[in-house]
Amino acid sequence: MIVIVAIMLILAFFLAIGLIDGNRFEVVEEEFALPKLKRQCKLALISDVHNKVYGDNNAPLIKAVKRINPDFIILAGDLVTSKAGEDMTPGIGLVNELAGDFKIYYGLGNHESRIKERRDKFGNAFDDLKNKLSAENIVMLENKSADISEYNIRITGLELSTEYFPHFGIKSMEDGYLESVIGEADKSKCNILIAHNPDYFSEYAKWGADFVLSGHVHGGIMRLPVLGGVISPSYRLFPKYDGGVFREKDAVMLLGRGMGAHTIPFRFFNPAQLYAVTLKPR
Repeated sequence: MIVIVAIMLILAFFLAIGLIDGNRFEVVEEEFALPKLKRQCKLALISDVHNKVYGDNNAPLIKAVKRINPDFIILAGDLVTSKAGEDMTPGIGLVNELAGDFKIYYGLGNHESRIKERRDKFGNAFDDLKNKLSAENIVMLENKSADISEYNIRITGLELSTEYFPHFGIKSMEDGYLESVIGEADKSKCNILIAHNPDYFSEYAKWGADFVLSGHVHGGIMRLPVLGGVISPSYRLFPKYDGGVFREKDAVMLLGRGMGAHTIPFRFFNPAQLYAVTLKPR
C-alpha cells in the first residue's frame, strides 16, 4: 500500500511539473559577437509555437516581445502543427499581431514542409497559412535570402524536406546539398541561417553560416541535470543538440527550446523559452 501511494505521489508530482512547465515561458538573454556585422542589433528568436496560446490571445508573449523591442524577429519554424483540419488561427494571429510593430523573418520547419508536401492530406492548408501571413513586415524565406543592409546581414531560410526529419535516426546530407537549394553563402556579409533542424550544424558551418538559429527539439521535452534533454521529436534519446548555444569552428548555433508542444503536451523541468539576442560586431 505504501509503495502504491508513493508511486501515485510521484506521478502526481511529474504531472504537475509537466502542466506548469508546459504553460509558462522564460525570457533568456544571449549576446554574440559576429564577423562582418556592421553595427549592433537585437533580435528575438521564436521557435516551435505549434499554435500554443499563453493567456488571452498570447498577450503575455506579445508583451514580452515588445519589452525586448528587437530590431527584427526570427521565427525558426513550426508555427503550426501538421494535423488535418487544424485551426491555425492562434499562430497566424500571433505573427500578424507582432508584424504590426516588427519585421519578421520566417524560416519553415518540418510541420510547414509536411503540409506543403502532403496536399493530398492537408489540402490548401499551406497556401492558407501563407496568404494569411502576407503583411509587408512578414518575410517567409522558403530556401531564399533577405539582406538587411544597415547591419550587413544576409538572412537565409533553409527549408529541408520532410525526409530530413526521420524518426529514430539522422539522414545523411550529401556534400553540396545546401548550395544546391540555397546557393552559396555571401562571404562579404554576416550570414544568419534559419535552419529548423539542428542535427546538421556541421553542414551549416561548412556552408558558411556565421550564426545558425534552430528549433525542432523542444529542449528534449524533459531535462535532467548533467544529461540535458531526454528525447527529441524523432524519438532519439539524449540528442546531441537539445537546446542552448553550440559552436563549431567559427560558427555558432542558438537552438531554441520552443514555445509550444505537440503529441506530448507536457514539458518537464523544461519551460518554453523566448530569446532576446544582442549581436555585436566582432
